This record gives sequence, structure tokens and C-alpha cells, in this order.
Amino acid sequence: MRNLYVKKWGRAGICFLLLILLGNSVALAQQNSQPERMRLIEERLKSLAGTVPGMNQKVQLSMSGASAQEFLRALAQSNNLNINIDPQLSFKVYNNFTNETAHNVLLFLAKEHNLDISVIGSIMSVTAVPEARLALPPREIRVRYNGQGNTLSLELNNDSLGQVARKITQLSQKNLVVPVPLLNKTVTAFFADAPFDVALEKLAYANSLKLTKTADNVYIFEGLGENEELFINGEKQTDVRRNLRPSQGGGAGGGAFAIYGKSSAAGKLLSVDAANASIIDLVKSASAEAGINYFIYSDIRGNITTKVKDITFNGFLSSMFQGTEYTFREENGVYLIGERRLEGLRTNKVIQLQYRSVDTVQAMIPTEWRKGVEIKEFREQNTLLLSGSSPQITEIENYIKQIDRLVPMVLIEVILMDVRKGKTVSTGIKAAVSDSVPKSGGTIFPGIDYTFGAKSINDFLSRLGKNNSINLGRVTPNFYLKLSALEANNNAEVRQVPKLSTLNGHTAKLSIGSTRYYSTKTQNVLGSFTPQTVVTEQFTPVKADLSIDIRPIVSGDDQVTLNISVDISDFIGNPPLNAPPPTSTSKFESIIRARNEDMIVLGGLERTENSDSGSGVPFLSRIPVLKWFFSSREKTTSKVVTVVFIKPTISY
Repeated sequence: MRNLYVKKWGRAGICFLLLILLGNSVALAQQNSQPERMRLIEERLKSLAGTVPGMNQKVQLSMSGASAQEFLRALAQSNNLNINIDPQLSFKVYNNFTNETAHNVLLFLAKEHNLDISVIGSIMSVTAVPEARLALPPREIRVRYNGQGNTLSLELNNDSLGQVARKITQLSQKNLVVPVPLLNKTVTAFFADAPFDVALEKLAYANSLKLTKTADNVYIFEGLGENEELFINGEKQTDVRRNLRPSQGGGAGGGAFAIYGKSSAAGKLLSVDAANASIIDLVKSASAEAGINYFIYSDIRGNITTKVKDITFNGFLSSMFQGTEYTFREENGVYLIGERRLEGLRTNKVIQLQYRSVDTVQAMIPTEWRKGVEIKEFREQNTLLLSGSSPQITEIENYIKQIDRLVPMVLIEVILMDVRKGKTVSTGIKAAVSDSVPKSGGTIFPGIDYTFGAKSINDFLSRLGKNNSINLGRVTPNFYLKLSALEANNNAEVRQVPKLSTLNGHTAKLSIGSTRYYSTKTQNVLGSFTPQTVVTEQFTPVKADLSIDIRPIVSGDDQVTLNISVDISDFIGNPPLNAPPPTSTSKFESIIRARNEDMIVLGGLERTENSDSGSGVPFLSRIPVLKWFFSSREKTTSKVVTVVFIKPTISY
């Protein structure tokens, strides 16, 4: 029979029947409690009547549509009663009381209008008896949590946010916090097996709420602030932004701006969209958004137009104050903002150079960067002292760190090789009279250089006259004859191996040479009556040098570009008496590129020297064949080849 009853009525019918029965029981309970309530009120009023005479005094009251407050106030004034009236009493009184005590009037009102009267001393407090309400069963919050996949399923339709958060916390064991003003906010959302964080984020987005996950993994729901709205950002994620609002400090023509932030591992990131907005308004709004404490020491003027996304507060201030007379400084979490020249905003910084010299680094800093920054050199410690605006000093410091790098050292080995090949031929017959009696002697082999004295020549002439009728005579004792027929060959190799070291980009120089002097005599006559002749001799130097200049430039792949300049000068031939010695000069410049420790050969500097000199009897010394007997000649041929080897070695 029970099963048939359930099938006939269904669940809805059963629920309706239960509600009727429950309502009847509540009404019956109210009826049973009313006599007890009136008994307690009567006892309170009788006890009060013993001390308040006005309770037993007769009243004459006639009301037609007066409010409960007006009726009770009139009763209290006529009988000198102290009555506190509940402002929620809203019924009207249509009664006429004649010769009736205030005690009975109050009992009548309490019974007819379901009132309660409590007594404290001589004060009566009249309030409405709360109606008994039907206690409905709590509504089911339809939430499911999958611990293995950390997913959440929601079927919410105008459910209380506080109850939803409690249910989710119970199922997932993850802490959700709802502020008291939002506990009764109704939310609606439908998700099926969505990731836990995604489900909560979209639940907040669908119901115009913000969700924040703190560092200790607590989820906090928050309401939207002033001028805030939810939107989908460029990364297709839900986000919060502030609507564009007019700039207050921009004056005439001031623009509008919007600032919103989001939390990240690096701190609060700001996104700013401003069009001709006041700088001071941007500073204040950005500080409020990022939760920054600040002091502003001077009036900040000017407008700016910008659109940036996900920038730190420091980066935002640095970009906004770039090129202006304002700056900022952070001290113990508080930002000090104002003009660069103000006390407290200046910064002092000591920069210790590691590889470069202060002499070269200061000249490399751009002039615009140095405006407003005082730079001092401390040469003893290779240190720069900077004083000025913090952003400028930071910019200069970063620049110096980029150029303060180890400079390569280049060792240059230079091998100079001179190969000399020469030939000198001396021939001739020389006859002369000496101051003393010459002796015969000299060299016959390998070359002929022999001197015949007067005795040898006379002996030779006497031998010629024995078999001839011609007598050649004799020569004086001081006469001599010198016969020369010499040939000298020269094959020499001169080698020099100097080593030079220089920094990258600097020139290494090498100079090797010799100096000769020639005499210059000057004759001067001094005085007119007794003239005196003064001879002055002066020695003038003439230099012949080998000079090499090499400037290496090291590239990133350990290759070296060498700028080479070679200047070679040398003495040639035999110098004439008291005359400048003849010299020859060779010069060349070259730019070559080589790898580290490669040997470079610069060769082919070849010089050929020819000299043909002689002396003899005029006219006869130029006749062929006869010139060998009437002249002495010297012919020199010399060839010099210079080869230069260069080997660069890079060291760090």
C-alpha cells in the first residue's frame, strides 16, 4: 500500500504534504504559547503598578487610524509612564478607551497585536513578537572534486558564495577565503571536470569577482574596486583593469588614463594606457595599484602619453622620468620622488674598474649622460666616484660594466733578415814619388796588390837594356810603382729577432739604425786692422734606420688585423771625404689579417747598388787597352734583399 501511495503522489506531493503538516504544528505551537506569554506580561505590569501610580490611573483615549507609536506616546504622556517603543511597530489603532486603566489598555494591545512588554526598572519596552518561521532544510550545494586529476565540477544557480566556498574547502582540503560582505552574494556557474585553479578563476569572472592566490596557497575572493572591470587580455586570460578616467592634474587639455596590475613571481606588474595624462596622477594611481608607499618632495608638472604592458613599478618610473628633471629613489621600501637636485634624491656610487684605466673610460661616457652627474677620478685605486641622480648613475654604471672588459695583449715577434751579395773589382797601375824610400812587397795571390820600389824598377830597366841598344835610364830612389788586380766577393746574412708587446689597438714601434758624421769647416776673418782667420769645424750626423710600426686589432674569432709600416734607410758605397754619405731609402705600408700565432712573411725588399770609379792620365785613361796601363779603376756591384717575418700571439 505504501509503494502505491508513493507512486500515486510522487515526491513532490509528499513534500507538499509534509509542509502542510509542519505548518499546522507551528501554528498549534504558537497558540499554545500565547496564554503563557500574556501571563508573563500581566505579572510584569502588576509588579510595576506597585511603584508607578500611573499604571492604575483611568484614561480617556480615542484613536482612529493612529499609528502604534503615536498611541503609546499619548498613553505615556497622560499617565506619566516611561515607554520605549519599537520603531518596527507599524499597525494602526482604531480604539476608544474611556475610564480604563493603563494596565488593562497595555494588556489589550499586547493580546490584540501580538506584542511583548518587558520591564527594566520603571521603563517598559514594547516590541513585536517575532513570528515563527518555517525552517526549511538547507539547500544542497552541488560541487564535486576529483583529487586524482585536481578537477572541480560545479552546478551552481544563485547559491551563496559563502556556502559554496565552505563546500569546496571541505571536499578539496584547499583553503578558500570569502570576505564577510560577500558571504551572502549569490553565484552561478556550471563546470564539468575543469582544473581547480581554472574553475575558481572562471567562477570569479562569471560573477564579477576577483580571485587572488596568495603565496601560502590560499584563494581569496574579492569584489571589484572603483573603476575596475573584468576583461580578457591579449594572452586570452581573464584579467582586471581600471577604466579610463580623466586626469585631474593635467589642466586644460588633460587626457585620460587607465592602470591595472597583476601579481607575478617578480612582484606587481602594471599595465598603463594614458593619453596626454598628468605625470603626477599617473604616479599616484600606479603607486596605489602596486601598493607602494611614497613621498613627493616637489611639484611634478607635465603630461605624458604611453601604453605599456606588464612593467614593474621601478621600470615605469624610470621610463616616465627619462629626460625630465625628476627622479626617484627607493629607501626601505619607500619611494622618494622629486627633482634630481634635491637632497635625499642624490645618489653616490663608487665604481671600481677591473680591466680599463680611468683615463680612457671617462672620455667614453656620452656627454648627455654626464649632465647633472659629477664624476671624479681616483687614480690610485683606478676608481670613478659618481654623484647625482640614481637612474643616471645606474645607466652610466651599466655602460661602464659593458666596456670594462679585459683588453687582449699582443706579442709580436719580428724577424729581420738582410742578405747581402756584392762584388768589387780594383785594377790599375799607380806610379808616384814617395817622401821616403819605398820597399818592394805586397800580395800576388789570391789577388795582385804589389808595390815595386825604386831598386826593383831600376833592376828591371837594366835587364831590358842589356840586349838592346836602348837605354831606358834609371828612376829616383823615392820612385815606386803599384800594380793592382783585385776582385772581392761579399755574401753576408744579417739576422735580427726583436720582440714587441702592445695592447689591442695600440701601436708598437721598433727602430734600429746607425749614425755617421761628416765634417764641415767654416773660415771666418775677424778684425779690420789686424785681421785674424778663424776656422770652425762642425760635425753633422746622418742617420740610417730600420723603423717598423705595427698596430694590431684583435677580432672576436682570435684573428688579428695588422697595420704595418716599414721604413728602411741604409748607407751605400764609400763616403766621399768631408761630404754627406750616400744613403738609400725603402718604405712600404700594408694591412694584413692573420690568425693567432700565424707566421707572416713580408719579403722582396731588394736593393741593387752599382759603383764604377777610376782615375788616370787624361785622354790616355779613356783609350781602350791603354787605359789599363794609364789609370786605376774600381767597380762595385752590391745586392741587398730584406725579408721580414712577423708572428702575432694573443694573450688575455
